[in-house]
Amino acid sequence: MAEKKSGSNGGSTGLEELREEVSDFLHGLSQGWVEKAGEKVTDLTDKLTGMAEEKGGAAAAGARILQGENPAKALVGQKAKDTKDKVVGKAKEAIPGMGGGGGDGNEGDSKTTNIMESIDVGVPVRIAYDHWTQLEDFPTFTKGAQDVSKEDDVTSKWTAKIAFSTRNWEATVQEQIPDERIRWTSEGNKGTTSGVVSFHELAPDLTRILVVVEYKPDGFMEKFANLWRAVGRRLRLDLKHFGRHVTMNADEEVEGWRGEIRDGEVVRSHEDALQDDEDDQDDQGEEDSYDEEDDEDEAGAQDADDDEFDDEDEDDEEQEKPAPRRGRASRGPAR
Repeated sequence: MAEKKSGSNGGSTGLEELREEVSDFLHGLSQGWVEKAGEKVTDLTDKLTGMAEEKGGAAAAGARILQGENPAKALVGQKAKDTKDKVVGKAKEAIPGMGGGGGDGNEGDSKTTNIMESIDVGVPVRIAYDHWTQLEDFPTFTKGAQDVSKEDDVTSKWTAKIAFSTRNWEATVQEQIPDERIRWTSEGNKGTTSGVVSFHELAPDLTRILVVVEYKPDGFMEKFANLWRAVGRRLRLDLKHFGRHVTMNADEEVEGWRGEIRDGEVVRSHEDALQDDEDDQDDQGEEDSYDEEDDEDEAGAQDADDDEFDDEDEDDEEQEKPAPRRGRASRGPAR
């Protein structure tokens, strides 16, 4: 504000001061209006940009350009985003439990996939079963299993790669009968499974292996991969690898786990099962020995009977021979 002047010009000086005060007031008022108007314009711009991004396409790309992004980069980036959103949206519609029309829309719901695969291998049942129980060897000949470790006779931990996903789970054997079947369940952060593998003798050197699995995926990527039957494809391929492995190594001596499990608990240990097998073999050997002795006794008795019959036949033949005819005495001339 200008310095006040004294003297005869005091009246005009006061008027000037009033004018300056009014000018300052109007300037400050206009500045407030401008700031408020700027805030409203900014809010409106943000709303329009958000609407454009939700709609996608050229509008969203234009909004990104207005925000200072390079025009070419904005167009390419928005096109990629629109494509991704479209794919994800279609997947959500097709996958139950992801908010689409494929299910009831409840969070966490998912569809259970049933998988059944079989393969015939040219080995006896026991060899096929014993090789299957060597779980730690699976990563050496399969594509999916990367690491397998047995915690105990019932529990094992698995790491496998299926499609683009690496999965970890813990498997628990619920039932295991040597040379017949193995039933298990597993739980992991990417889903749960329950399955059965059974062994069927088609011929002394031909075995059919049947695998049945129920798979329930958990998570978006797992459910999306399940649309392409990734788990079923992996199981089919790994079963073929197992068939090749057991056929090529049929002559290799493998001591499979011969124990028995019922309801998730070991009811007969591996050692007890081996001892029972040895006892059965010993009993079978004794039976074979007894059978051989019996055969020898029967053969000796038969030979004795044959000799006795031969002697009797010779006596009968001698008795049946006719007595020799005596010559007739000559008579002298008649008297």
